[in-house]
Amino acid sequence: MSGLFDVSGKVALITGGSRGIGQMIARGFVEHGAKVYIASRRADVCEQVAEELSAVGTCIALSADLSTEADCRRLASEVAEREDALHVLVNNAGANWGAPLDEYPDAAWDKVLALNVKSIFHLTRFLLPQLENASTSDDPARVMNIGSIDGLQVPVLETYAYSSSKAAVHQLTRVLAKRLAPRVTVNAIAPGPFESKMMAETLERFGDSIAAGCPMQRIGRPDDMAGVAIYLASRAGAYVTGAVVPVDGGIWTTH
Repeated sequence: MSGLFDVSGKVALITGGSRGIGQMIARGFVEHGAKVYIASRRADVCEQVAEELSAVGTCIALSADLSTEADCRRLASEVAEREDALHVLVNNAGANWGAPLDEYPDAAWDKVLALNVKSIFHLTRFLLPQLENASTSDDPARVMNIGSIDGLQVPVLETYAYSSSKAAVHQLTRVLAKRLAPRVTVNAIAPGPFESKMMAETLERFGDSIAAGCPMQRIGRPDDMAGVAIYLASRAGAYVTGAVVPVDGGIWTTH
């Protein structure tokens, strides 16, 4: 059982890794000895975060606009030039859009589905050679897709494209898990409320009531998110694939 949760020496790419959920996972991996690449559309912010995380380990910034297939391919090529093997891919980059039903624009669907769903498909397939190179029979490569409990339940806010996209992420996860086994495991993490830029407005308006309605009586913390990602990336999670793991303090069970 020694080293069951060890991720040291593994190479990971985390999209949207400069803030929110992605940064929580990136910090956890870096602090536990993984070599981490973080990708973000904002190159300056990404560089700043990578510099901060490099104080405790190895973190490298890459810029990418993953809403396009071309830039997914470019990012994959850049990673492949640097690394022959990629042990962990965390598809976290995402967008949200809230608006009343009668005002909800078509552009919202295009933007949200392109980034939240299509980028996962494109980046995973473009990086498949590096993932397979990292895989062994006892320790397959890992893909983690960041979904949401809003893809498991009806959301409180009018985020039609977002909640639909996260349900699609969960199903795409299952399809890829079957297709890529046994060389690569594919799982989804479905976060509930965590402190992030995307959740900032919601938590400011409803944070107290959300925490009160949560069986665990609090909002998620960075170590909660890092912990489940490290579990899935380590030998402890080697036999888990096709799963959607809610990390929400039990909120999903109340609906």
